[in-house]
Amino acid sequence: MPLKWVLHWQPNVGATVSSQIINEVTQVVESINGIKEGRWKATITFYKPLLREQALVGEYPRDFLGIALPEQPNKYYLIIRPLRIVLEADSTITMIMEKLQSYKQRVSLNFEVLSFSHSGFQYQLGDFQVRVGKVLPAHTDNLRGIVMEVEYLPISSMEKARQIMEEFMTIWDQAVTKRGIPGHFVHMEPNFGEYGLGDQYTSQHTAVQYAAVMAQLIATVQAAQGRN
Repeated sequence: MPLKWVLHWQPNVGATVSSQIINEVTQVVESINGIKEGRWKATITFYKPLLREQALVGEYPRDFLGIALPEQPNKYYLIIRPLRIVLEADSTITMIMEKLQSYKQRVSLNFEVLSFSHSGFQYQLGDFQVRVGKVLPAHTDNLRGIVMEVEYLPISSMEKARQIMEEFMTIWDQAVTKRGIPGHFVHMEPNFGEYGLGDQYTSQHTAVQYAAVMAQLIATVQAAQGRN
């Protein structure tokens, strides 16, 4: 499958993330001849065990993530970041997990669930697809961040496509700077080998990238709250 980079928006010092930034970023895509193709949405859910018995602390992961990707509607991805585990499951796993939750409560375990959605617009730029979207907690309009997917359609080898992706991002950064937008997109590539993933790109690579991006966004929000 085509490879992609998942990036998050890093505001300049003193700047904030806002809907205005989203509007300006989408204008950048259109300024470099991006053709709007429609909307997209990915959903990330955090599951955190709430234990009443401390003896169970070591028996369950501290937390894990579930990720639903639009390009794989029949799949669901589970990630335990501390253990570097990523699993691909049938989308019906979410219903099974709901049933297990009620069962787990009977053994003093349930899950605190926090969902975020990434939704926005998709653009075609030659051999690239670019998706720009807001990061929103479920059922609210409280903007927590901005993400961008850059997908290169002809190649599935990450190493073979790296130079092309870097060249695209150079052009992109120049366009953002030209418009004077106070910030830039950051690509922090995880160590895929730690998750048992190779050079040929899969949807599991996408899930791992989203997990890393969400961890970074949460750390940024917590740091900002600590300064206030």
